[in-house]
Amino acid sequence: MSDDLEAFRAETRDWLEANCPPEMRKPMRSDKDICWGGRNPQFSSPEQKLWLDRMAERGWTVPDWPKEYGGGGLDPARAKIVREEMARLKCRNPLYSFGISMLGPALLKYGNEAQKLEHLPKIARGEIRWCQGYSEPNAGSDLAGLATSAEDKGDHFLVNGQKVWTSYADKADWIFCLVRTDRSNKHNGISFVLFDMESEGVSTKPILLISGYSPFCETFFDNVKVPKENLVGELNRGWDVAKYLLGHEREMISGMGLRDSGKPLHESAIATVGRDAEGRLADPLLRAQIALFEVRAKAFAAMSERFIDALKAGKAHPAQPSMMKYYGTELNKTRYELLMASGGSDALEWESAESGNGALPRAWLRTKANSIEGGTSEIQLNIIAKRILELPNQ
Repeated sequence: MSDDLEAFRAETRDWLEANCPPEMRKPMRSDKDICWGGRNPQFSSPEQKLWLDRMAERGWTVPDWPKEYGGGGLDPARAKIVREEMARLKCRNPLYSFGISMLGPALLKYGNEAQKLEHLPKIARGEIRWCQGYSEPNAGSDLAGLATSAEDKGDHFLVNGQKVWTSYADKADWIFCLVRTDRSNKHNGISFVLFDMESEGVSTKPILLISGYSPFCETFFDNVKVPKENLVGELNRGWDVAKYLLGHEREMISGMGLRDSGKPLHESAIATVGRDAEGRLADPLLRAQIALFEVRAKAFAAMSERFIDALKAGKAHPAQPSMMKYYGTELNKTRYELLMASGGSDALEWESAESGNGALPRAWLRTKANSIEGGTSEIQLNIIAKRILELPNQ
C-alpha cells in the first residue's frame, strides 16, 4: 500500500475514533436501531442522529459518490479503507437506504444532471426515504409482465395500477416505479419514473406476515399525476434501468449473509446449550453444523470483499450479483435455523419481554422471505446457469 493510502488510513481511523459515538459501536439490538432517515426520521437515540449528521457532512454515507452529489468523492481504494476502518471499530452503518443501495447507482448511470442534483444529495443526507415499485400481483418473477400504466397527458403521465410487496411503502417519502408506457412491446414498453408518495391518488395497505410484522405493503395508484421530468432514462427503455438496479438490489440483499448478530454463532449456542468436559459446545452434531456454517460464512465474507472491489472497478460479471444474492440469503436462513436449534423449545417463545417479544423466532420466520425478495432463488439459479456457467437450455 502506498504512503498516501497509509496516511489516509491513519487519518480515517483517527476521525472515526473521535467522531463515532460509543453507542454507535455496539451491536444493534433490533431493527428499531436501524436508521432509515426520511422527512420524519425516527432515531433510537441522540447519538444515532449525531452519527448520521457527522457522516453525511463528510460525505461518508456514500463515500464513493461524487462530492457534488453529496458523496465523499473517494476513489475505490480509499472508499474500501473507510469500510475497513468502520468494521475494525465496529461502527454501525449510519444510514440504511434504498436510495443508497438501489436508486442512487441507477441515477448515477441513467439520470440527467437535474435529477442527480435534485435527488442524490437528499439521499446522501438521509432526507428522503425511498421505496421500490416493481412487483405486481400478476408480475412477480415475470416482472416484465407488469400492467401498471402511465398514460401520456402532455406535461405529465397519469399512473394507474397496483404494486405488491412494496417494502416500507407506508413509511416512504418517494417511490421509484416501473410503469407500462407501451402495451405493444413487453420489455421495450416499460418506463422508469419517480414520484412523491404524498401525491394525490397514492395509497398503501400493509401486509401482515407470518412473523407478525408488516414490512411489506400493497400500493395503489389511482390517476396519479407524475411530471414528465421525473422520467429516468428514455421513454420505453425503463427495463434497462430496472435490470441495472436489480443487480444492486441483489448485492444489497446478499449482505444478509454477512449480518453481525453481535457475537459468533458458536458463542450464542454455548450460552444456551453449554459446554462439554473439554470446554466445547456440548452438542456434537450442532457443533459440527455451526463449524461448517462459520467456515462458509468466512469464505463468503472473503468472496464478498472481492466482489465489491470488482464491482467498484467496473470489472464484476453482470450476473455475479445473482450468485451473491443466492448464497448470501441461503447463508442467512441457515444462521437462523442454527440459532433456533441452539435455543431449543425456549426459542419458540413469542411474547415475553425477556425474549424481546419473540425477536428470535420472528426473525427466523422473516428469513423465509430471503429466497423470494429481489428475485427468487430459482430465478437466480437459472441466471447463474445460463450467464455464468453457460449451460445449455436443455
